[in-house]
Amino acid sequence: MLAAVSCHDIPEYADNPRGNFEALWRTLDEHYCFFSEKDVDWDDVYSRYSPMVSDRMSSEELFIVCAAMLDELRDGHTNLSSSFNTSYYRKWWSDYPQNYNARLIEEHYFNFNYRQTGGVKFGILQQNIGYMGIASFANGIGESNLDNILYYLRTCDGLIIDLRDNGGGAMTTVETIVARFITERTLAGYISHKKGPGHDDFSEPYAYYIDPAEQGRIMWGKPVAILTNRSTFSAANNLVSIMKTFPQVSIVGATTGGGSGMPFSSELPNGWGIRFSAAPVLDPLGQTTEFGIEPTEGCAIDLDPQAALLGHDTILDFAIELLSK
Repeated sequence: MLAAVSCHDIPEYADNPRGNFEALWRTLDEHYCFFSEKDVDWDDVYSRYSPMVSDRMSSEELFIVCAAMLDELRDGHTNLSSSFNTSYYRKWWSDYPQNYNARLIEEHYFNFNYRQTGGVKFGILQQNIGYMGIASFANGIGESNLDNILYYLRTCDGLIIDLRDNGGGAMTTVETIVARFITERTLAGYISHKKGPGHDDFSEPYAYYIDPAEQGRIMWGKPVAILTNRSTFSAANNLVSIMKTFPQVSIVGATTGGGSGMPFSSELPNGWGIRFSAAPVLDPLGQTTEFGIEPTEGCAIDLDPQAALLGHDTILDFAIELLSK
């Protein structure tokens, strides 16, 4: 149904399978931000999935159809949430080697004698290389935590930041970390916003910057290697895109999982939540990172399963050798 309010048509949808399906499709049609980049014909998607919807279907059956439709976007930031299930597109990482084993590092590189604060595992490797393993940006990292970590590692010749399996979190955490590796205001990238219902109705990209940490904080100016795998996603992907442009930083491992769209949340008439990418974030070079960020040239490497059985993380070993030079 369409209800006329003032001069605009505002769609209102019934709380039944057809109404919820239409509301979901229309919300994505007007607000999702990567149709062009992913070459998705959303009208064709509608023509294929709409006939599957019937008012006689159960909530479970409707959820399955809607989740399958959302999978057409190939987007890890796009989820449908009900009281009984949450849809999640996994192929952006499930079709790739994991390239990470936390216990391998904890046991064979630190003999379980590592430090931990603010969600960061850290320590000094035998080759006098500092190590920071950051599993998530979801809970933030305090300034005092970073001061203590970087001060502890201050005598090291280089620093490894392990972002493998980091699924992202708060963008403010990215800014907090990056601020320790710069000495002046630095271009971090560009953001666009939807300004209309059309698939290409975006604002001009506008730049955003990160300032160095305030005076008195512990900074890092020595070489850095950032370890990545396909499960390095969202805000972690964003940090990689920024720091890859720094001359003292190398990205080591596998191409990241991407996830560069700023997510937006809405709700269907039946109360199901829908979350999706609504605002594209570009890297400092103005390029999309939705499909992932490649390692620095010459630094692409996988974790060798046979070497792992012998206690060696080949990605970590490569980074240690790189920084030791």
